[in-house]
Amino acid sequence: MAELTTRERMLRTYRRQDIDRILMVDYPWAGTLARWRREGLPEGVDWADYFGYDKIVQVCPDNSPRFGNKIIEKTDRYTIMTTPWGQTEKIFSELDSTPEVLDCYFDDSDKWEEAKSKMFEFADDRIPWDFLKENYPKWKAEGRFLQLVVWFGFDVAHSHMIGTENVLAGMIEEPEWICDVFDTYLTTSLDLCQRILDAGYEFDGIFWYDDMGYKNSPFFSPKMYRELLKPYHKRAVDWAHERGLVTELHSCGFIEPLLPDVVDTGVEMLERIEVKAGMDPRRLKSLYGDRLAFHGGINAQLWDDFEKVRCEMERIIPIMKEGGGYVFASDHSIPTSVSFENMKLITELAKKLGKY
Repeated sequence: MAELTTRERMLRTYRRQDIDRILMVDYPWAGTLARWRREGLPEGVDWADYFGYDKIVQVCPDNSPRFGNKIIEKTDRYTIMTTPWGQTEKIFSELDSTPEVLDCYFDDSDKWEEAKSKMFEFADDRIPWDFLKENYPKWKAEGRFLQLVVWFGFDVAHSHMIGTENVLAGMIEEPEWICDVFDTYLTTSLDLCQRILDAGYEFDGIFWYDDMGYKNSPFFSPKMYRELLKPYHKRAVDWAHERGLVTELHSCGFIEPLLPDVVDTGVEMLERIEVKAGMDPRRLKSLYGDRLAFHGGINAQLWDDFEKVRCEMERIIPIMKEGGGYVFASDHSIPTSVSFENMKLITELAKKLGKY
């Protein structure tokens, strides 16, 4: 088979069709990139180009309540600031990690009404028009795969605005409020995405973040997923399919108990398949490989030891690529423990194992 573009390869992967090789799409931490620069990655060269990874494009409109970014304290070690979603976060300068949430302004159903009204206020700068205008022709010419990021769901509600305990308690005690949160996030995000499509920009799929699990357990039961969150996942998938777009769900954590209902929404690809949280890529392939494509599933904790990650890759990749429908990546992101030399070896092996 002739070499395909990333777009052609990705669309075939979603549909579990024949391709020339598996895709390779991953994301290193900023600290990882800095390490690779120190260890030999040439300045000015994109890491994905250097290693031969596939490059996709994600565009995410802003459906936040625009609470504002205000720096409260800044030191050499960290910055404390507010976010457009109303959280106060502590962001460490030297650590690659998610920010520490110190406070949530929109933390209950009464304050939610304030956020909701602001999320429905449209301003043209919620969409990155200049970024699209400047880069879209290049993306199309290069055969990139283009995704609209739809910003909604349990994960972004609890981790970016309301707080984990508040959302989980609300799912039990005030489910109408939480459903309104899910609905508002999805409605405003889809409206912004539709404006992009109406402007003549063509995209291939949608992507959304919704971490629904932690180690060895989902955050909530399949019944609660089915009653509260699944309808909004289904609505996003239906919206995409009506426009000829494919769909990809990102979820960290152990979510296997939810997968029968997740698959029932019609979503085509699951990302990240977090092994260290209890997910088993080969088992999921055997259960859902005829209906679902997979992205990730190679334990990131092993990438600093090439012999260990080699054994894992040799165990997983041949099974996952069988019959199509697999994108190679770590099960979260590439950590700073991964040396430039190890990344070279991992890449070389992935290309070897990933050939059809």
